[in-house]
Amino acid sequence: MSAVAKDSTARAVKSVTMREHRIPSAGSAPYICVEGPDHNLWFCESGAAKVGCFDPRGATFKEFSLPTPGATPIGIGLGADNNLWFAQKKANKIGRISIEGVLAEFDVPTANAGPDAIGLGPDGNIWFSETDAGQIGRITPDGKITEFKAGISPGSKPLSIVERDGALWFSEAAGNRVARITMSGEVSEFAIPGADPQPRAMVTHPDGTIWFVETGANALGRIDRDNKFSEFVFPTPNASLRGVTVGPDNNLWCTENFANKIGHMKPDGTFIAEYDIPSPGSGPRCIAAMSNGRLYFTQFDTGSIGEIILG
Repeated sequence: MSAVAKDSTARAVKSVTMREHRIPSAGSAPYICVEGPDHNLWFCESGAAKVGCFDPRGATFKEFSLPTPGATPIGIGLGADNNLWFAQKKANKIGRISIEGVLAEFDVPTANAGPDAIGLGPDGNIWFSETDAGQIGRITPDGKITEFKAGISPGSKPLSIVERDGALWFSEAAGNRVARITMSGEVSEFAIPGADPQPRAMVTHPDGTIWFVETGANALGRIDRDNKFSEFVFPTPNASLRGVTVGPDNNLWCTENFANKIGHMKPDGTFIAEYDIPSPGSGPRCIAAMSNGRLYFTQFDTGSIGEIILG
C-alpha cells in the first residue's frame, strides 16, 4: 500500500509504503515494541504470553514462551545491560531476556500491581509503571526492586515512561496528568488542560519537548521545557490515538486504533497526513522508529507487525 501526503512541501517524506508481517502464534496480540541491540524489533505478545523478535532483514520471527501462562506481557524496553526488560501485567513480574533468549523473572513486591510500561532511567536502572497500584517501580540490573507511591495521586493509573532532563516523566491515564519523578523518587504532577484527555504513550522529541497521545481528546499533546501544554486535534473523529514516536524525518508518527491509520505531524503541531493501514481492523498500538530508517508498529487485533517504508 502506498499513500502520498497531502502537503508535499511540508516534509521530506514524499510517500509511505506499508507491509504487514503475520506473527506465527495465533492470538499473539502484540503490544509494545522496541529495537534491540541486535537491530531486531522486540515486542510483547500479550495474548500468547511470549516475547517476540522480528528480524527486518529477512522478515523472520523468533518467539520465546514465558514460564507463567497468561502472564500478559505489555511494555518492553532496552536496558543499559543490553538485555530487553518487560512488564508482565497479570503475572505481576518484571522479565528480562537476552538477545539469545535467556529469560529471568522478578516478582513485583506489591500484589496485583499491574506492571505495564518500561523505561530506562538516566541512573542505568529500569523503571516501570504499576498501573493498578498507582505506583512507579525501579529495578536494578541484578533484580532489586524499589517502589514509589508518595506524590502520585490515588487512582491515577500511571502508564508510559520517558526520560528528560535527568528525570523520568510518565502519563497518568485516569488522572489526566503528566508527572515527573526524580531518580530519588520525588514526584511532581502537571494537570493537562481540557476535559478527559486520557494520556497514554509518550515520546521525548530531540528538541526537548515531550509528546503524548490524548486518546480521549483525539489529539497529540505536547509539554515544552517550561511545562506549557499544547494540544493538536486529529481530523478523523474518534481515531483512538494509542502510540507515538519520532520518525527519521524528525516528525511525530502515531497509531490510530479505531481509525486504522498511521498519523503524521510536525513538531510545531502542523498536521501532515493520515495513512490507511492495509488490513482492516488491525488494532495498531505501539509504533517505533528503527535504525534502518523505517518505522514498525504492532497490530494487536490481527496479530501482525506493520512496516512503514518512507520514500
